[in-house]
Amino acid sequence: MTDHVDPEWFCSQIKTPSVKGIAQTASVLIRDGQIAVGMQMPAVREIAERLGISPATVSAAWSQLRKQKVLAGKGRSGVWVSGNTAMPRPIRFEKIGNYGDNIRADLALAAPDPALLPDLHGALQAALRSPQLNSYSREAISAPLRQAITPRWPYAAEAFLATDGGFDAMNLLVQTLVSPGDQVIIEDPTATRLLDMLDNVGAEILPLACDAEGPLPELLSALLERAPVMLIYQPRTHSATGNSISVARRQALAAVLAQSPHTLIVEDDGIGDLSAEASWSMGSVYPDRTLHVRSFSKAYGPDLRLAVLSATAVMVKRIQSWRNFGVSWTSRLLQDAVAWLLEDEATQRQIATARDCYRVRRQQLVAALAARGLVLPLRDGLSLYIPVASEQFAMITLAARGIAVLPGERCRLGNTQFIRVSIASLREDQREMIADALVLASGREANSLADL
Repeated sequence: MTDHVDPEWFCSQIKTPSVKGIAQTASVLIRDGQIAVGMQMPAVREIAERLGISPATVSAAWSQLRKQKVLAGKGRSGVWVSGNTAMPRPIRFEKIGNYGDNIRADLALAAPDPALLPDLHGALQAALRSPQLNSYSREAISAPLRQAITPRWPYAAEAFLATDGGFDAMNLLVQTLVSPGDQVIIEDPTATRLLDMLDNVGAEILPLACDAEGPLPELLSALLERAPVMLIYQPRTHSATGNSISVARRQALAAVLAQSPHTLIVEDDGIGDLSAEASWSMGSVYPDRTLHVRSFSKAYGPDLRLAVLSATAVMVKRIQSWRNFGVSWTSRLLQDAVAWLLEDEATQRQIATARDCYRVRRQQLVAALAARGLVLPLRDGLSLYIPVASEQFAMITLAARGIAVLPGERCRLGNTQFIRVSIASLREDQREMIADALVLASGREANSLADL
């Protein structure tokens, strides 16, 4: 076989000349070794002409395989085979944590401190008394959990669905409501795994720039003119920046959203009850097209794997129908355990204590940085957002000192250079050493970064 794939032979292998058919045929041929790694694929236009289809169809198939790291290249330079395993993977997320063996301060993952999580003994014992325990009933949410969350929910939702964590809820939404080629607006930066999810379904991502108060209304207005199927944002305590959307910005965004009545509004409240900000939702303005997701994992325990999604009854039924391909329902043991924790006064005091501890850790690191000339605004959450002159320089500088952080490239679409530094489990005896390294890694000397 030559270095170039024969177009006539390749087209003869395609039984269904669709995006999916072309991508699957190429995947099988590559996986079986009939097309070798390094070979150049036929030109898009040549395949399209032979199959009698639009060049856009072939381009979309190549795009899917590029996202799976099977093909590389585009345009006049051509497309060639770069790998032989066609498997959907969360590429950005899988890179988190691969920092070598010399790391002594891993501040990349903004995970909760296990010492600040509530005791689960009472909750799990109470959950064992669930009247529906071991039932095969496919109920969307258990009665105790619905009773516990309803008075805490930020709007009068029509229906609820318990899921296996916040990202499970977001993946269910994306898989159910987004089709290949659909345009989706999402904050920039955003949560790493949300970008992976959108890439996986073949969505066209429309990045929405933000400032300290949230997404920019004028930019949202321009993007809505493209009739996207969905807007995704984090309403409070953003996972990358620590910002929350201000009251004035909420009102401005609500006014802009009126111009696109068919765009779904998806709210990802990932930090949940650890947020210092009060819960709110666009559902109070647009209940028929808002889907609100709240995770309970960071506040109550990652192994509870629990989040709740609210939407209209029609949307919840649609999502549940897709879910029936797999698990069908979330463990009622875990649902009722979280319900018990939400209504237990001692647990709620522990959650308040955890919020205070995280706030103190943020304040202490921000103060240590300020003492060294690196001034940052005091935001919320389990991490600090630090603008840097170069992410590459920052990562190398920190790794050389045994410190791992999250580079902005994992969760951004634009060019703004930054790193995210977890404060969740920051040890007091490491704080000064880490502050020294962060100032050096920022690439800025005695500059105020408060407005960045």
